[in-house]
Amino acid sequence: MKYELIRSKRKTLAIEIKSDGSVIVRAPMRCPRRDIERFLLEKSDWIAQHRAKVLARREQEEANPVSALTDVQLRGLKKRAALVIPERVAHFAPLVGVDYGSITIRSQKTRWGSCSSKGNLNFNCLLLLAPPEVLDYVVVHELCHRKQMNHSPRFWAEVGRVLPDYKLRVKWLKENGSRLMLLLRK
Repeated sequence: MKYELIRSKRKTLAIEIKSDGSVIVRAPMRCPRRDIERFLLEKSDWIAQHRAKVLARREQEEANPVSALTDVQLRGLKKRAALVIPERVAHFAPLVGVDYGSITIRSQKTRWGSCSSKGNLNFNCLLLLAPPEVLDYVVVHELCHRKQMNHSPRFWAEVGRVLPDYKLRVKWLKENGSRLMLLLRK
C-alpha cells in the first residue's frame, strides 16, 4: 500500500485518509518500519472502508459542486459567529464546570474548534451554518478539553455527561461537515 510517512514526537501510530484518498501515517520518531507495516496490515480493512467513503464523498461533491462564500458573506458570518458562539460558551461552561480564556472566530478549512492549554478557544464560523445542536456539541467538546486535553474515555464521559446524545451530533458533522468546509474553497 502506498502512503506518506510523517514522523514526529508523538507516542502512537495514526492513520489519516486525505480528501483525495491518499493515506498518511503518523509515527513516533524511532518507530521501526516493520511496526508501521504491521500496523497498516492490521488496519487494512479500516483503511479500505474509509478510503471508499472519502472517495464516494468526493465524487458526490464533484457531481454537486458548492459555490464558495464571497468575502462579504464570510465577513458577515464571522460577525454573527462572534455574537452567537460566545453566548453558547458562556451557557455551557458552568455545565461543564470550567472557565476559559479568549474566544477567537476563524474560517478554517479543516477544524471546527480547538482549545489551547491556556484555555483559549477557537471556533470555525461555519458552525453557524450547521444545526444549533451541532454548534453546541463543538462548544461542549472544546470546553471539555479544559478538563481533559485528550480524547480519552474520561474526556468522552465528560462530553456525554453534558450532551448524552453527542454521538448523533458527531454523526451529523461526519456526514455533512465536509460539504460545509467546501464553502471556504476558492
